Amino acid sequence: MNILITGSAGHLGEALVRSFSAKGHQAFGVDLKDSEFTTHVGSIVDADFVEQCIKGMDAVLHAATLHKPHVATHSRQDFVDTNITGTLNLLEAAVAAGVKAFVYTSTTSTFGDSMRPQPGEPAVWVTEDLPSRHKNIYGLTKTCAEGLCQLFSRNMSLPCIVLRTSRFFPEDDDDSNRRAAFEADNLKVNELLFRRVDIEDIVSAHELAIDKAPQLGFDRFIISAPTPFHRVDAAELVSNAPAVVKRYLPNYVSVYQSRGWTMFPSIGRVYDSSHACETLGWRPEFTFGRALKRLSEGRDYQSELARSVGSKGYHDVVFEDGPFPVDE
Repeated sequence: MNILITGSAGHLGEALVRSFSAKGHQAFGVDLKDSEFTTHVGSIVDADFVEQCIKGMDAVLHAATLHKPHVATHSRQDFVDTNITGTLNLLEAAVAAGVKAFVYTSTTSTFGDSMRPQPGEPAVWVTEDLPSRHKNIYGLTKTCAEGLCQLFSRNMSLPCIVLRTSRFFPEDDDDSNRRAAFEADNLKVNELLFRRVDIEDIVSAHELAIDKAPQLGFDRFIISAPTPFHRVDAAELVSNAPAVVKRYLPNYVSVYQSRGWTMFPSIGRVYDSSHACETLGWRPEFTFGRALKRLSEGRDYQSELARSVGSKGYHDVVFEDGPFPVDE
């Protein structure tokens, strides 16, 4: 299969090129930056460039984006150009080229402030049906691009799948308070309970999305490590998250104590990826439970693919007060 992968110099794009090439597919990478995994260097905002790249492709995996770390360093117009116009160019070229599956990598940031509980409220249970309340240009433009995918699926019969991924980057957290309170790995393993996913599991979701797209036509899926929690836990997660975790995974206490780690005192949102598991047949491997097992054995909790891709940073410059400037 010939597969065009946008954003090939980035974390996910590289992982996709690596993985699909290893499985015998012809993976062609597109990015503004040249890299070992980039076949075509150029911008998806350039419609002529996109048209040339997409000829002869069976599937498109669209991972290129301006994302949250760029909100404080790029203009709103930059976000519109890349995230909306770039996606439109790819969709139009995909229809013209007879592409059989278009997979759009979106983000759980599209939900915005809908994921923030008010004081005294239980944790927000985040499913695909949760309405969006955008808090920045990133989430807004990603939602608009999702709408374009749905439009092209309905009006142009282009099979499109949207994957709303949760956190997977290995870089330090942008919140200085969290960085001060938790070791980086402690924080990331905690997040596997409710808002993080390993990049290898994201790749497997893209592979399934290609296969299922012709059958489904269009659908959206949250891609996050399956949570051990249930909706009835929502109130207690806010008031006493460690007690809820201990109830489901009591061995977490000894594993954490051996490392001097701590659990978040409160969890205010939970991503529910059951729709992807049920409809796509997604079977993510790198869960919180597996992380505990690997840590207890003295092994890395991440996948080999995550370690191979490693950290790339978000910008060409280094900021003194965090991995990227936070837009207030």
